[in-house]
Amino acid sequence: MNSARPDPLARHLLSMAYNNGWANQRLLSACAQLSQAEFEARRCSFFPSIKATLNHTLCVDWFYLDALERAQQDLTPHPDCYSFFAADEPFQSCADLQREQLSVDLRLIALCAAQRDDQLERIVTIARPGRPQLETRTRLLAHLFQHQIHHRGQVHAMLAGSSVAPPPLDEFFCAGEADKRAAEFAALGWTEDLIWT
Repeated sequence: MNSARPDPLARHLLSMAYNNGWANQRLLSACAQLSQAEFEARRCSFFPSIKATLNHTLCVDWFYLDALERAQQDLTPHPDCYSFFAADEPFQSCADLQREQLSVDLRLIALCAAQRDDQLERIVTIARPGRPQLETRTRLLAHLFQHQIHHRGQVHAMLAGSSVAPPPLDEFFCAGEADKRAAEFAALGWTEDLIWT
């Protein structure tokens, strides 16, 4: 990795966006092997099922990514930001969730690819009722990644009590483990060079 590369923080956030997309694809591919009954089964977690947890993370991604994209385009905040939560579980099948999650993950990658270090402290406004929420892009992106990691861990634990083994999610693109993700990268149309150069 070239240590002289400009915009190191923005580059790191882009690698986080790629890792987020890959981890979601790996986890949802495992969940896709569940029967619908197992996908919906009541389990012990913050949200009561794998289906409910995956729907929640998707809705939260829509919520924050909309705010980030609007800020990037110098648009006014969404006038009804809670519309992204109009349905608690907008998708009933894992296949639909996987498709929609990949779509939002690709939007997040595109947003991070457009960032520069000197833009990351710019304020993003979310027009919450009563008082707007004001966050820098750095903080909002960090929050979004942490939220995903948190709930992926919950789904991972719930999978352990199902007929499908939870996939490894505890790596961050280690150079020596590229072969372990090569097939998934190929399916996503990604390469190691795309992420690291």
